Amino acid sequence: MSEPGSIIDATDALSSVPAAGSRRCAPQTGRIRWYFGPMDCGKSTLALQIDHNQARQGRHGLVLVRHDRSGRPQISSRIGISRQATEVADDADLRQLVRSRWASGQRVDYLVVDEAQFLSTEQVEQLAELADDAQVDVYCFGIATDFRSRMFPGARRLFELADELHPVQVEVLCWCGLQGRFNARVSGGRVLREGDTVMVADTDFADEVRYQVLCRRHFRTGELAAEPVSPAQLSFS
Repeated sequence: MSEPGSIIDATDALSSVPAAGSRRCAPQTGRIRWYFGPMDCGKSTLALQIDHNQARQGRHGLVLVRHDRSGRPQISSRIGISRQATEVADDADLRQLVRSRWASGQRVDYLVVDEAQFLSTEQVEQLAELADDAQVDVYCFGIATDFRSRMFPGARRLFELADELHPVQVEVLCWCGLQGRFNARVSGGRVLREGDTVMVADTDFADEVRYQVLCRRHFRTGELAAEPVSPAQLSFS
């Protein structure tokens, strides 16, 4: 304790950084990596590639999905590749899911979670517990915001807890040519502003209800394509 009237050095309250050698004695933890971006930017393709690379190195993983666009328990990419996955139910305890694999004698070195925005906040916290206490590496993939441009609860918790944040770098364009970041829900040629937050659909123009990636301006205005120019507008007479 300092004497009354003495000058206090603020750095006295800070712990010294451990030397490099002593850091080897620190408890090891897994890492949570959160890969996010709009629809069509290649998140599921990247998830499948990471799983493939990890498995090639002899690591054992568990591939999870929440509401794949196909409606089946799999991770499916728009470029045509897919892999069977374990569907995460609303009330699933991800810790128990991993423990059940351990009980059957299987290793779990990493988790790949696609459509992670649909996880509950509690399930994201379970992933953090697995990373910290069981040294499991976690790779999560998903979109950050819903069709109203508001953040999904699961995505928000991932932004808060993840060790690494990775915006997927494949650029998706709005119809106007600007970068698209907003996942608009479209029906009958107009952008929907109300409805259930969770609705699984694709970007296929043949669907009755579909999604379309837009820039901020056209998400706000609801414009889905350029207005056709009539021949009269091209004539000066």
